[in-house]
Amino acid sequence: MRVILYARPIMPHVEAIPCQRHLFEVPADVSYLDAAAWSPLPRAVRAAGEVGILMKSQPWIYPRTAIPALAERTRAAAAGLIGAGADDVAIVGSVSQAMAIAARNLAPAPGGRLLRVEDEFPSLRYAFDRLATAHDLAVEEVARPADGDWTTALLEAIRRPGAPPLAIATLTPLHWTDGGLIDLDRLAPAVHEAGAALVIDATQAVGAMPVDVACWRPDFLAFPTYKWALGPYGVAFLYAAPQRQVGIPLEVHTGNREPVIGARRYDRGELNDPVSLSMAATGLELIAELGVSSIAARLRGLTDRLAEGVAALGLAVTPRHLCAGHIFGARAPGGLPKRLVDRLQAANVFASERSGALRLSPHVWADEDDIARCLAALERVLSDAGGYRTEAHDR
Repeated sequence: MRVILYARPIMPHVEAIPCQRHLFEVPADVSYLDAAAWSPLPRAVRAAGEVGILMKSQPWIYPRTAIPALAERTRAAAAGLIGAGADDVAIVGSVSQAMAIAARNLAPAPGGRLLRVEDEFPSLRYAFDRLATAHDLAVEEVARPADGDWTTALLEAIRRPGAPPLAIATLTPLHWTDGGLIDLDRLAPAVHEAGAALVIDATQAVGAMPVDVACWRPDFLAFPTYKWALGPYGVAFLYAAPQRQVGIPLEVHTGNREPVIGARRYDRGELNDPVSLSMAATGLELIAELGVSSIAARLRGLTDRLAEGVAALGLAVTPRHLCAGHIFGARAPGGLPKRLVDRLQAANVFASERSGALRLSPHVWADEDDIARCLAALERVLSDAGGYRTEAHDR
């Protein structure tokens, strides 16, 4: 058996950053714990967008020739957050677009397996469902494990004796509904050992936890800016491994034809938007300035306090070692109370319900008062008679 080793450095102790609420326009009486849905913009990101609007409003003062350099600044900032080179990153419009590009440029042999987790987000399903049909792949969804250990369940599925060969694994660093950890440090070597392609949706990771393409060696990895990267809608990034940079783009335009270098061949059309690029670059650079590891340390402290308080109220939470540090989900044995999210919102506490879990996801603006307000509001709601509700399938 061939063993693949990764040289991930041993991380020294990392100090958590202090609360960064002063960088945002979040009122003191609002507990916004829903970064996994979308984040408020930092003041600096909003200001950058306003400058971009001015550029478009007065193009005789701000020439278009300055914008390609802005695109490269944005590309470099995105690459830096995942340990990639700028030439390995394409600028696209969404993660679903990135996944469509990835699926278009994989050609697995018929009869293999496409592996993913149960209840995966649609952007990591739809394009690959079509690919599986076209290439006669069996789609295997690993069921939610009763003990919350996604990593072990996936390892067992990858290595299951007698199973069809693994062709593609489409994975995320954590489950989007409740933060259940999917440890790619352990899973990526197993996927590579099986000879399969690895595609990663890092939407719920980049900006809140370390992401390292040198360690995971994915064929493709994508993420947007509007959640943890503190940017706008409509800007996302696709990392393509060097061997995947000679594929077929979804769009053909003057900006991605020869002699374009590397992953730029997958760039979207109408790339040179001074508004979205200015905002995205500023948000990405702010994350880098704060330090992802220091951000992760702060968020782990906040979610630890949330988890302890939620468990004391009688809700079930995933064990700490099986949960990411910035998202966690709480469940009730008989289901969450009806209209729970709406009732929390009435108390200025903002969260989401996803697949039967109350999903709480603080970011750098959150503080201890937010945690206390959330737990107090949740206790009031749980003290009432509960019912059931269903929620939209949004990320």
